[in-house]
Amino acid sequence: MTHAHSDAGLPSEVEVSYKVKITPRLVSAILGPYIGGKIAEQVKSLLPITVFLFLFQLVVLREGISDSIQITVGLSGVVLGLMFFMDGIRLGLIPLGQSIGATLPAKAGLWLILGFAFVLGVGATYAEPAIATLRAAGGNIGPADSVLLFEMLNQRPALLVASVAAGVGIATVLGVYRFVRHWSLKLLLLPTIAVALPLTVVAELHPETRDLTALAWDTGAVTTGSVTVPLVLALGVGVSTVLGKSDTGMGGFGIVTLASLWPVITVFIVCLTIFYGGWASTDGPGLTTTADAGAGSGESLAELVAASMRGTLQAIVPLVALLYIVQRFVLKEEIRQGTQILLGIVFALIGLLLFQVGLGWGLIPLGQQVGGNVPSAFALPDQLYGATGGRVVAVVFAFVLGYGATLAEPALKALALTVEEITAGAFKRQLLAQAVAVGVGLGLAAGLAQIIFDWPITYLVIPSYVALAGLTLVSDEKYVNIGWDSAGVTTGEITVPLVLAMGLGVAGAVGVPDGFGMLTMGSIGPILTVLALGLFIVRTTPDPASRHDAVPVMAEG
Repeated sequence: MTHAHSDAGLPSEVEVSYKVKITPRLVSAILGPYIGGKIAEQVKSLLPITVFLFLFQLVVLREGISDSIQITVGLSGVVLGLMFFMDGIRLGLIPLGQSIGATLPAKAGLWLILGFAFVLGVGATYAEPAIATLRAAGGNIGPADSVLLFEMLNQRPALLVASVAAGVGIATVLGVYRFVRHWSLKLLLLPTIAVALPLTVVAELHPETRDLTALAWDTGAVTTGSVTVPLVLALGVGVSTVLGKSDTGMGGFGIVTLASLWPVITVFIVCLTIFYGGWASTDGPGLTTTADAGAGSGESLAELVAASMRGTLQAIVPLVALLYIVQRFVLKEEIRQGTQILLGIVFALIGLLLFQVGLGWGLIPLGQQVGGNVPSAFALPDQLYGATGGRVVAVVFAFVLGYGATLAEPALKALALTVEEITAGAFKRQLLAQAVAVGVGLGLAAGLAQIIFDWPITYLVIPSYVALAGLTLVSDEKYVNIGWDSAGVTTGEITVPLVLAMGLGVAGAVGVPDGFGMLTMGSIGPILTVLALGLFIVRTTPDPASRHDAVPVMAEG
């Protein structure tokens, strides 16, 4: 310690220096609570649904867990992967996205903003962890099951993902332009449905294209995850703040909705064009196995890691490059907090790699195993609970799974908190969370019943979306935004792989060509429940002028 003295003989300043030795114990003491908290956060999301699946398999289906050690290791990889990935997104990509979203509308023209919106939507889709799950599903479908499904999932997976990404890009452009023109969400939502439903009918008309319907609608559920949602919302909020004049408090809402519908349209268009153009072929080059998709239970761990590493670099690096180029060379802005952003990008790469490996070794095998055993509850030779009782058990299982998994989704908690804040407490977060969870549970139950009874998915999708269009027309703008966006947050990195894997497992056990459709119905359910709840709240208030004051009373109840 040294002292510096003034002319009066009194100390004027004191310089104190310490020498701290950095030891592993000190690092552990500092980082341990932080890392432990992050791991606990992911375990809290994954543990309830995993325990439920294990207990259902052991107690209800009376089956043991095959490859339990491998599955446990894989689930540990999922937990660690999500921990690194979510923190990486938060530290690296989100600050870049928010900075661009805040400065781009002030510095660029409309066409440049819309062009960036399209490229951002495309890039974010490629970086979504759930996209790996979609590609991995191809390993369970052969040409004898469905020629076109095999074609798109195995022969042309890159084209399938590109068509999904293009749909998200179009949706992002439309969502941003909506803020510029101050349009109601209904003005874009209803025409989008009016395009998607006729394409669904066209696909239903031919036996060879009928199997595409569930796949196309499921892609909409896969796209709205932890990368796409925050990035496109950051852009949407930025544009809404700078250019928007709406006082509804719904700035930023609606893009997620469009991003879950437009991929359906683009996938239908691409697939139907390939079929009717005579370009479908099941013996051409480019066969992609499950390992190539980054998640396969049949390949060795080394092959799975290598494939996952390639997929991780292809997903993250182009998106980071896009954000960097726009920030430095288009907006001519310095990269603030560069060290933090670089660390976040490294975390995101590590996290996505671990997640994809854990997906292939743990989450997908567990879902397929449980899904494959579900029919033993009602099908011969086991028929544990009889033909009717077993089907009831299976449908109840799907409801509980959807309800529990949805309540564990971090994105739902964030949405519920946001909705409560922007409505000044009018729409309680617990009420919204319960409405969404019940809707997802009912949707998954309907989706599993569709697979078990081999109902055409078109017979569920078209009436459901006609009903949604009717509810949208008569609902307040606020509840339209909340209701439709609530579907986008229910299909996260944990829900998508499990639900998709279980659907494929059940389908394989009952002899159905594919198990797609559960995600579709799981997305429809929460929109129906939230819109219906909004209508109930509004319509039970007799005086329109006092509706806002009456909503908290209903929400409290």
